[in-house]
Amino acid sequence: MIDYGPPIKLATWLRDHADLLRPPVGNQQIWNHSDLIVTAVGGPNERTDFHDDALEEFFYQLRGSASLLTISDGQFESIPLNEGDIFLLPPHRRHSPQRPMADSVCLVIERTRPSGVLDGFEWYCAQCGTLVHRAEVQLQSIVDDLPRIFTKFYARNTQARRCAICGEVHPGANTGQWLVRLLENRFVNPRDVARSDQT
Repeated sequence: MIDYGPPIKLATWLRDHADLLRPPVGNQQIWNHSDLIVTAVGGPNERTDFHDDALEEFFYQLRGSASLLTISDGQFESIPLNEGDIFLLPPHRRHSPQRPMADSVCLVIERTRPSGVLDGFEWYCAQCGTLVHRAEVQLQSIVDDLPRIFTKFYARNTQARRCAICGEVHPGANTGQWLVRLLENRFVNPRDVARSDQT
């Protein structure tokens, strides 16, 4: 007996789940209760948080293009993911997937977190690159847990989202405003964070 069922035609699976790969959901896990978390993520989907995963993550850009906005020591860097690209992200590399292109699809493979291994989600100032807020969680479900974490940060008042260094207020869920501020401060290349309405 095959524990996870017979082989899947990926193109058929993507077609059958296309409605879940668009906003407001944007992603869907292919197998549940496995050691590997295999998730299809669709666009348009842009975020203001940075994920801190203690384990490696594998990206395969199946359709369209995207980018991984990363930060280290207050410096932002954009890693382009073009159709057909694969990329292995090292552990603890803070990353913020940016998928402005409608109907783009990326296959993301992660490992189930052992008990006690926490995921971090961080929000950074677009003016100076300072950490504004960090939340940690024992991740159980990428599909279910992430929206709760994001909503909690977005609900914080203005003072709680203010940068302690320069005073800039993080715009919370307003991805467009946050990306514009990054562009204004020349932290990223404009083509890597093109808005979905420009693609």
